[in-house]
Amino acid sequence: MEDLDTLVLRTAAGWQAAGQPALLVTVARTWGSSPRPPGSLMAISGQGETVGSVSGGCIEDDLIQRIREQGIASVCEQGRPAVLRYGISADQAHRFGLPCGGTVELVLEPLQAQSQVPELLAACAARRSTERCLDVRSGAVTLRPGRADGVPRWDGETLVNHFGPRARLVLIGAGDLSRFMSEMALSLGFEVMVCDPRPEQRASWALPGVHVSHEMPDDLIQRLRPDARTAVVALTHDPKLDDLALIDALQSPAFYVGAIGSRRNAQQRRQRLQEHFDLSPAQMEALRSPAGLYIGSKTPAEIALSIMAEIVARKNGIALPPQVQVAEAKGLEEAVADADADAPPPQDALVCGR
Repeated sequence: MEDLDTLVLRTAAGWQAAGQPALLVTVARTWGSSPRPPGSLMAISGQGETVGSVSGGCIEDDLIQRIREQGIASVCEQGRPAVLRYGISADQAHRFGLPCGGTVELVLEPLQAQSQVPELLAACAARRSTERCLDVRSGAVTLRPGRADGVPRWDGETLVNHFGPRARLVLIGAGDLSRFMSEMALSLGFEVMVCDPRPEQRASWALPGVHVSHEMPDDLIQRLRPDARTAVVALTHDPKLDDLALIDALQSPAFYVGAIGSRRNAQQRRQRLQEHFDLSPAQMEALRSPAGLYIGSKTPAEIALSIMAEIVARKNGIALPPQVQVAEAKGLEEAVADADADAPPPQDALVCGR
């Protein structure tokens, strides 16, 4: 499953290639509360088909009606982009379902050859972070290297939006936990790879949309050269498979590197890595082990949920407090349990025989 931006761009490019008019709609600016942030995309075909979203649905309905009644050429005069603003008045906010005081400014761009959508898709497929600059006066588009997590910019004449490679998840080990994590990651728009050189582990492992590698994990990591949109998680409990791959991942720009295991196993792993490999304190600190957030996970599905939650938080730049991570949370829980066990009984407690 593709991430939403890629789906919007690919669908719009398909309409364009088929000779059907297509309109790319971008949230350029918002004031107050708004359902979708700047940079959000949707596409509308000349027949009123849509993909993506710029609001909770009411603005989309209005845009579809405009396209069906007037056509893209009328909405965007002379084939140039147009700017629409919704939610300026209380009546509009009520009509379009915007929160009180919310205002959304949209840029409507009729797609043409100069829109460079296929070129943008190719750059994303090649894992190149790209900045797309649209001149609203002429409709001309310029593509140039940029940050995948850059903030959209809009000055009333030029709209700058940022596109990057899909977030990628590399799982070391084929098993039940890998399957649940893969399914969740695919639904979140991640590109997913599972690596396991053991034939007995991968014999019955198959999941549509997931690439399965038979390489040694460290060979795969070296070949992939993880970028800042890559997460790597070791799931085998086997140091021969996990350790070398983790070393290579920790020395890369990967935004998340984790490994499952008990707190005792995690500590032993850290000792092995520190004793035998030249890793900096910052690189060792980057290792998330035990991986995941503490939610009382028991089953493989629950463990997968806890790890994916931590990965998504890290991808989105959210700094989580140590207390929600597995090792810290379990330590605090045990400390509370020990304190309760050592506490004297209350004075009015019942005593056996009385």
